[in-house]
Amino acid sequence: MPVPELLAPAGNLEKLETALAYGADAVYAGIDRFSLRARSGCLGLTELPKACDLAQRHGRRLYLTLNAFLHPGEEAEFRRLLEQLQPLPVDAYIIADPGVLTLVRDVDPDRPLHLSTQANVTSVGAAQFWQGLGVKRLNLARELTLAEIQTIRNSVALELEVFVHGALCVAYSGRCLLSAAMTGRSANRGECAHPCRWNYAVQEETRPGEFFGIEEDARGTYLFNSRDLCLIEHLPALLAAGIDSLKIEGRMKSRYFVAAVTRVYRAALDAWRADPAGWQVDPLWLRELETVSHRPYGGGFLFGRDHAGVHPADSRYRQSHLFVGVVLDDGGQDGYLVEGRNRFAVGDELELIGPEMRQAVFRLPGARDAEGDALSVIQPNARVRLDLPAGTRAGDLLRKKR
Repeated sequence: MPVPELLAPAGNLEKLETALAYGADAVYAGIDRFSLRARSGCLGLTELPKACDLAQRHGRRLYLTLNAFLHPGEEAEFRRLLEQLQPLPVDAYIIADPGVLTLVRDVDPDRPLHLSTQANVTSVGAAQFWQGLGVKRLNLARELTLAEIQTIRNSVALELEVFVHGALCVAYSGRCLLSAAMTGRSANRGECAHPCRWNYAVQEETRPGEFFGIEEDARGTYLFNSRDLCLIEHLPALLAAGIDSLKIEGRMKSRYFVAAVTRVYRAALDAWRADPAGWQVDPLWLRELETVSHRPYGGGFLFGRDHAGVHPADSRYRQSHLFVGVVLDDGGQDGYLVEGRNRFAVGDELELIGPEMRQAVFRLPGARDAEGDALSVIQPNARVRLDLPAGTRAGDLLRKKR
């Protein structure tokens, strides 16, 4: 049984390079037009050629998200964008709107197309419909159970992709109208304001103006929050179901999130490749996934609605470690050049992580600025020289316990 593709988010060039370095087989990125990350988490159109070149040099694939739903009058602008994109070696476009499919087929007929989860493919009939239109891959709706995924796999020949990790939208396959109704910013246009994550209270009908809080903790309550998805323990079941691509959510997440999560799923897939029969979850993988910012983890709908855990009792974000720095070079006589991302200090116990699950715990002995003067505290964005463990490489990250 072949090992599926590991598909990681690339919200900008830095995160794209990180995803490739930490084990992604492919990355997905958007630009600032017609993507569902219009305000952030996007590449500039002028950066896209460099992104394609980076992916090609690593022997990996880059998919471009164009999964917004068009409104009347936007077709001409979208056509012009497709004409600009046509010369670029993007491996596939990720789309959701049938009108977008029609325009791509007219302007760029040979471009492979992947269908976004926004298209809500939940049935064999829908899968066969898109297969008949020549779509190469389906990102299945997140509401499907493992048995339903297997049924679709048995009924179509095209590639199937599923999300395995990251945030879950409270709405059906992300088709949410809350943001559009409450703020005028449409989630289906890439402008979601995330009202599902705001605090709410109850008002009783006969007592207008009197609000009653729903207490969960000192920070309030989050009625619409869902658990974050984490399927690391269920990879063998997904592989047995014939999934072709395992997708990590997070174009708006940090560089640290991309690195930490990608390397864990890379390690899990490599372990399965080496010994499918003896594969088991490494406790280190689970500990690593706790180091990134996340809401309580769950298995989504993979084993049915009764196990979905959409509304956990405690839906606060948690994170065991803080990302404090990134290594910028391979070191030399003066130590390693590091850029601070959060405040840390000499004497702190730090942990270094890198691709292939490399990591080392150490206490920071000292720090020097560009002139070689000693520092006691490293501030965000400061570039400093540090003495780090042997074997440290450019692109490795530093973190400390919160």
